[in-house]
Amino acid sequence: MRTQVKKTLLVGFGLLCVALGVIGAFLPVMPTVPFLLLALWAFARSSDRLHGWLLNHPRFGPPLRNWQEHGAIPARAKLLSVGSMGVAAVWLAFFSGVPVWAMALAFAVMAYGAWFVLSRPTLK
Repeated sequence: MRTQVKKTLLVGFGLLCVALGVIGAFLPVMPTVPFLLLALWAFARSSDRLHGWLLNHPRFGPPLRNWQEHGAIPARAKLLSVGSMGVAAVWLAFFSGVPVWAMALAFAVMAYGAWFVLSRPTLK
């Protein structure tokens, strides 16, 4: 019984993450791949069918397979990711008016994100 509840919750979480990832494909302020990676993780633990569907999806499957097989991020995605963080940092610093502590926290999170993205192998 407990295992079935866990699987059901994981499937629900995975479907929510897929929905957020699809929204992110259309809205520039929402990420796509991180939500799909979370969905892939949830489906791997709950549904072979949904896991296979996501890995073989014509649009979302290739970057997910590259991540799963190589832990790699394409060079274009790295550039867009780090570039977006840079633009956000400049906007935050000069135009947002947020408190200094919030700005420092945001910069720290972006710096960690940039480091993580740049430390992954690059797909050619």
